[in-house]
Amino acid sequence: MKKLFKYILVLNVLIISCQSEDDLVKNNSYHLKEVGYSARDILSNEKFTDIFVEILYVKDFKPSNEVLASFKNFISERTFKSNINIETKLIDIPLESSYSINKIRSIEDENRTKFSTENELAIFILYLNGASSNNEEDSLILGTAYRNTSFVIFKETTDSFSDSNLFGEKNTILESAIVRHEFSHLLGLVNVGTPIIENHHDSANGAHCTSENCLMYYKMERMNTVVNFFDQEKIPELDAFCLQDLRSNGGR
Repeated sequence: MKKLFKYILVLNVLIISCQSEDDLVKNNSYHLKEVGYSARDILSNEKFTDIFVEILYVKDFKPSNEVLASFKNFISERTFKSNINIETKLIDIPLESSYSINKIRSIEDENRTKFSTENELAIFILYLNGASSNNEEDSLILGTAYRNTSFVIFKETTDSFSDSNLFGEKNTILESAIVRHEFSHLLGLVNVGTPIIENHHDSANGAHCTSENCLMYYKMERMNTVVNFFDQEKIPELDAFCLQDLRSNGGR
């Protein structure tokens, strides 16, 4: 009898958990969770079969078609989503020289129009001018994942590489890599929503991989480190450990 009660209790907990997540979707509050919360939902088709990416950008800082195509390919390679739609939209907001994460969240709250529905999961990307308020004198942030379905790209900062001739024509490759890197944080890498199978979490540098050849290496996110790290002609790949983690959590 005790064992039967235990099974019933576990079943009830699972039902309540599912209902609460459905309620989040219905109330348009599913996107207000921490980074990694939706990792399995993005990777698998268990709950959401489709994905819609809403990209809002400020004047002069629209992502290129090459970057968008690269990102769509990455989603297709790593997830089991049947349909992938990406939409870009210019927004007219007061521009600032630097943006805090709280300010970025408020911009999303005021301008986001696409939310997850019963079958479609919505991703939000913000392309901004200016810089991150978390920049340090010798360390400029290129992008940040800040919610379970949201990240920001500081495009003016990434474009400054081309202006200074640090990357030249490779700037499109760099921007594509940053977009993939931040999206991979939404996929739960490294160890923030997608459990690690082997120990490759560089905990000293946040949610990043210990492999220097991996897309999730910490040097991908900041200007002072990416200058020396990003010396190749193609976008860095996820290493075998990161891929193993994603597959174990419902991805490809």
